[in-house]
Amino acid sequence: MSLPIYLIGARGCGKTTVGQALSEALGYTFRDTDHHLQSTTQRSVAQIVASEGWERFRQRETDALHAVTAPGSVIATGGGMVLAENNRRYMREQGQVIWLSAPPDVLAERLQQQPEAAQRPTLTGRPIAEEMGDILRERAPLYRQAAHHEVSAMQPPAQVVEQIMHWLLRARAS
Repeated sequence: MSLPIYLIGARGCGKTTVGQALSEALGYTFRDTDHHLQSTTQRSVAQIVASEGWERFRQRETDALHAVTAPGSVIATGGGMVLAENNRRYMREQGQVIWLSAPPDVLAERLQQQPEAAQRPTLTGRPIAEEMGDILRERAPLYRQAAHHEVSAMQPPAQVVEQIMHWLLRARAS
């Protein structure tokens, strides 16, 4: 039985892009907690947050995590998934957790270039570059605590996938 692989990290680190490529390389199913949430509610993340607030969104996010967790799957999680201690513990106990890390200025630049950024509400209403710095200062220790392994997302997705595959082989051999 193949344990699920969870990809964690801030918005813009490449969880979806890397997740799709990794699942293809492994022959796994790709799942995304945000996409699951949007398809089951028929609303964007921004719409859910606007109508229900962040606390209810975070609960829905936890529910989505449990719903998409399955053997033989690569799961891209929302950037704030690690805020709940029970989510960090659940992912570590259920599978392999990989943190895709990148500096805040790079994440901000990527988010500004993505057309779907409107579906990702800012947490503070401040410029994205400032916000990403604050978010990473808050969440980096949580990503580190949750992750079994950290991979730099500062390289092309194919190289990120290659590094993850190499680590998975080593982890399974030990």
